[in-house]
Amino acid sequence: MTKVAMTTPDIAQEDKLRADFYDFLAALLARPPSKDLLQKTANLSGDDSELGKAIQSMARVAAVTKERAAESEFNALFIGMGRGELLPYASFYLTGFLNEKPLAALRKDMAALRIARAPNVFEPEDNIASLFEMMAGMITGRFGDPVPLERQADYFNKHIAPWATHFFTDLEGAKNSVFYASVGAAGKAFMEIEREAFRMNAG
Repeated sequence: MTKVAMTTPDIAQEDKLRADFYDFLAALLARPPSKDLLQKTANLSGDDSELGKAIQSMARVAAVTKERAAESEFNALFIGMGRGELLPYASFYLTGFLNEKPLAALRKDMAALRIARAPNVFEPEDNIASLFEMMAGMITGRFGDPVPLERQADYFNKHIAPWATHFFTDLEGAKNSVFYASVGAAGKAFMEIEREAFRMNAG
């Protein structure tokens, strides 16, 4: 995605942590994790919450996962011969087809938020990694000023909430998932936290 802001505005620590986790998941889901990213994942720690336990599990698996094995797993899950085991796109999960109405609705909202697809990115913008990268940027002001919580909630409820938990459940249980099974569990727990936080703020 295109970065517009030249400076990083001050945001609450809680929001920075949210954005960091969106960016972290986006990095894991956009491309095979590098040796450095696997090491950073292995160094994570968590508390006794569902998300904390999922992070602990992800760290343990990352610590014994080699870069080449992670690449093979990523390719089997998301690329494959013709297509991978999973298609991580909102349009596919919501309609059964790629490049459908959910993508058109996302592009309309992206234009309103002044978010443009980077010229070297060729896959549809409703990929889970791109959606998470955009969410992180909205929180931190990467595309201009930080987006108010109400507008974040609108974006989340329209473009992420209707399908992301389903996707992470599929990722957790996919036959080719080893390291990515733990990513699925962490993503699912994080989505539940975000959903509940937006619900409480709306009330």
